[in-house]
Amino acid sequence: MKADAGRVTFGFKTSPQHVSFTTLDETWAAAAELPVFVAGWMNDHFSDPATESGGPSFESLTLMAALAHRVPGVWLGHSVLANTFRHPALLAKAATTMDHVTGGRFIVGLGMGWHAWEHEAFGVPLPPLRERFDRLVSTVRVLRALGSPAAAAAPGVTLDDPFVPLRGATNEPSPLTTGGPPVWLGGQGPHGLRLAAEEADGWFIPSIPLTSPEVFGERRGVILRAMEAAGRDPTGFQFVAQVSAGADSAARAIARDQALAFARAGATHVSVAVPARLGPDALVAAAHEVAEPAVATLG
Repeated sequence: MKADAGRVTFGFKTSPQHVSFTTLDETWAAAAELPVFVAGWMNDHFSDPATESGGPSFESLTLMAALAHRVPGVWLGHSVLANTFRHPALLAKAATTMDHVTGGRFIVGLGMGWHAWEHEAFGVPLPPLRERFDRLVSTVRVLRALGSPAAAAAPGVTLDDPFVPLRGATNEPSPLTTGGPPVWLGGQGPHGLRLAAEEADGWFIPSIPLTSPEVFGERRGVILRAMEAAGRDPTGFQFVAQVSAGADSAARAIARDQALAFARAGATHVSVAVPARLGPDALVAAAHEVAEPAVATLG
């Protein structure tokens, strides 16, 4: 999915916490009948990220693979996968599989990882911030290397990386998408914004109340200036905002106004989060009360 100048697209987000598979399956089946949504999203956690500890959550990559057939022709991705959870080569293989499952419509949304409790509880290391960033850089390099034509057959690719050195690695079958699925990053600090500008195909900002359209516009400007400094054409790069549709019409009206504000601040795609436990009716309401009127207003 590439940004279309002057056009803002919308996706839906039903994350895997506090919900049954049956409800999610029914919701994604309903999404197929809502053409305003061109993408489907979910988060990536071992537990409920809204709490300090615990809470039910499905694993997100396998869940998305199970739901993908419900939304043929729709782009799919995570906002965002925790880089700490998976070995980069495994992630590259999973992304390649999803690229085939979706017919070339899978996006690798990737962040550094942050929820301390779930890392400690499940024995997953959570390195200091600087090392997490360095490991994110490494993963992007591995994804690009294993998505490249050179990895399609022997002798494969070799990569001198401090965390994931590759030695004649092949990725067979190769991705449908030339160069591998697009990579969108969620970094918010100066280093993360620069990495997105130099290496990514898109960038996410967290949902309100964590951020605002004003902050979005400022960080978008940082990315654009970094792209210019790197001699990179920003055409097609995606700037992604996220809003919460909530559980009632009042919350959806606020989400619509927020989506419009983000669009006016330069967002090219808006992800509309719906509480997954509310099922398909809530998704349909979000389409009719948030995405569709925003599209009509924006023209």
